[in-house]
Amino acid sequence: MAFPKSFLWGGAISANQCEGGWKEGGKGLTIQDFVKGGTASKPRMFTPVINENEYYPSHNAIDFYNKYVEDIALLGEMGFKCFRMSISWARIFPNGDDLEPNKEGLLFYENIFLECKKYNIEPIVTLSHFDIPWEVVKKYNGFLSRETIDIFVKYSKTVMKYYKGKVKYWLTFNEINFGVLEMGAYKSLGLINKEDLNSKEDIAKGDLKVSMQEQIQALHHQFLASAATVIAAHEIDPENKVGCMIGHITQYPLTCNPKDVLECQHKDRILNKFSGDVVVRGEYPSYIFRWMEENNINIEFKEGDIELLKAGVVDFYSFSYYMSNCVSVQEGVEKVSGNLMGGVKNPYLKASEWGWQIDPEGLRYTLNDLWDRYRIPLMIVENGLGAPDKVENGKIHDTYRIDYMRDHVKAMGEAIADGVDLIGYTSWAPIDLVSASTGEMYKRYGFIYVDRHDDGTGDYKRIRKDSFYWYKKVIETNGEDLD
Repeated sequence: MAFPKSFLWGGAISANQCEGGWKEGGKGLTIQDFVKGGTASKPRMFTPVINENEYYPSHNAIDFYNKYVEDIALLGEMGFKCFRMSISWARIFPNGDDLEPNKEGLLFYENIFLECKKYNIEPIVTLSHFDIPWEVVKKYNGFLSRETIDIFVKYSKTVMKYYKGKVKYWLTFNEINFGVLEMGAYKSLGLINKEDLNSKEDIAKGDLKVSMQEQIQALHHQFLASAATVIAAHEIDPENKVGCMIGHITQYPLTCNPKDVLECQHKDRILNKFSGDVVVRGEYPSYIFRWMEENNINIEFKEGDIELLKAGVVDFYSFSYYMSNCVSVQEGVEKVSGNLMGGVKNPYLKASEWGWQIDPEGLRYTLNDLWDRYRIPLMIVENGLGAPDKVENGKIHDTYRIDYMRDHVKAMGEAIADGVDLIGYTSWAPIDLVSASTGEMYKRYGFIYVDRHDDGTGDYKRIRKDSFYWYKKVIETNGEDLD
């Protein structure tokens, strides 16, 4: 189970879940600044007006904006080879479509990259991680407008030119495939019903009254923006490597009933394979046209769209993997929750406190499945266990997290032995941050504990967990010592 000597070990965060500094450095508002915190039993809520008396997790998050030097030093101490992070579009172009970029924002990320260089950490930068500028939502209805394609590509070109030589690994859109899910309308595509902009009532996530026709048309525009960005990246610097990012929800048929098998294949294609096929193969797969016809969806293709998709295919395929679900046509089967979507309970798997089914063997299966389909380098850019941590005498003994990660690293090694070209792994997340699904700090992922809590209290102190030292050893031994 030897890992390649060039294997990229690291961790992943996103701007809206860790930075804070929502009004600092010339940053504009993003869609996350309008989402209030929640818990597992109370979903995060969108409201078109910010109430200063309410708690909005992204406003302060874990204050990475002011503590990035300390945090990157901790990543360096662990021996990170790479660090996946995102640039907040609204830090560079506060309104999304500004004529000139915000120099403070450009300098902020430049300083982060310089800190990474001190520790020989390779940045892997996501250009859009669920935080589209709010003005792009209001003015253009997110990616529903074709104008947003050019606005995004201008932003992408700006940062790629500015950070040339400092960043060579780029991801276009985080979990781009979630655009087919109802909750992806706002979070991923920046879509909102115009009536909601004037509403005084809170609106639960995923209930923004946007049609699937609008979502898939907006997703088409994201595909085009991704392709144009890939082309621009290669023109700006031939050393650039651009990947997609798929939120992979691995699915199995609950039984060997052929109807369960066909239903599982169908759901896997729509959720996981559709977006991957477009950005890797450069064309819409045949099966998606039948699905669109059956759902009264008719995408508007314009002249040049087909050629652009074909010319702008990605260099590598990155994805998140936390869990798996089962699929069945049966009524009354037990359901479980998961990464922005749930599924049917698998009787052979245990689950986390949040109901996410733990399935390391599924990671090996997924890696082989993706390698067989695409034959381009693969990278796991999110994988981890969300769990509550207890501080005892200044220490956090998170053996449950170590157990989860050990089993998944073993599965990665097996996949590499199978012949899969896996080039990197960035755990989610190396440091505690705001949960995207619930808005909690109580649900923690990090190797580094942050003294920040759901009621807004805490002094932001960082504490190394037991998993910090375990992962450091894993990196030092290139995955050989997992004890």
